[in-house]
Amino acid sequence: MERHILVVLPHPDDEAFGLSGTLAKYIQNGYRVTYACLTLGEMGRNMGIPPFANRVTLPAIRRKELEESCQAIGIDDLRLLGFHDKTIEFEDHRLLDGRIDDLIQEIRPSLIFTFYPGYSVHPDHDACGAAVIRTVGRLPADERPAVHCLAFAKNLEEDIGQPDVIQDVREFLQPKMASIRAHRSQFQAAELLGDHEYTSEEIRERFGTERFWTYPFGS
Repeated sequence: MERHILVVLPHPDDEAFGLSGTLAKYIQNGYRVTYACLTLGEMGRNMGIPPFANRVTLPAIRRKELEESCQAIGIDDLRLLGFHDKTIEFEDHRLLDGRIDDLIQEIRPSLIFTFYPGYSVHPDHDACGAAVIRTVGRLPADERPAVHCLAFAKNLEEDIGQPDVIQDVREFLQPKMASIRAHRSQFQAAELLGDHEYTSEEIRERFGTERFWTYPFGS
């Protein structure tokens, strides 16, 4: 039974929509979560609505937003790995994989969350997931943590099937919506919520389920 979970994602806010409820649920059940964020999303185009950031101030703002999101979820171990936004696909594999392997060797997770390579829309997402899969795949089979992947691409179920892990997070919508709201430079929460609170049936239906694909090593 995994007690320490490693999350490896490339950008602040990647955790908010598809994963924050699941992490809050695990944490309430006694698990420790380490979140390794590869970049600060410093090349993002969104600067708030109305704009309150610029290219110079955005990295510090997004870092603060990420810290606030982690606090809302209950994550107390945030690692900022310092890679550059929108360049993950070009990073030296030995460097990128080595940083991930260092974390795995340090915390010995039995569960990792990342993106499903090739099915995650953004090149940074795919490259991040690929690095995790490469790194975990090098481990002896009996030492590999399970890897649960986020995926968003169109027609992905035709290629990789239905998600095999479904998390009901309706009881964790308060931390989930707080995580989303924390990233105020990227999302306008009012547009997402309308006039509804996290207890409304519309919000529960829209945000109350999170889906993951277990990566099939060796199959």
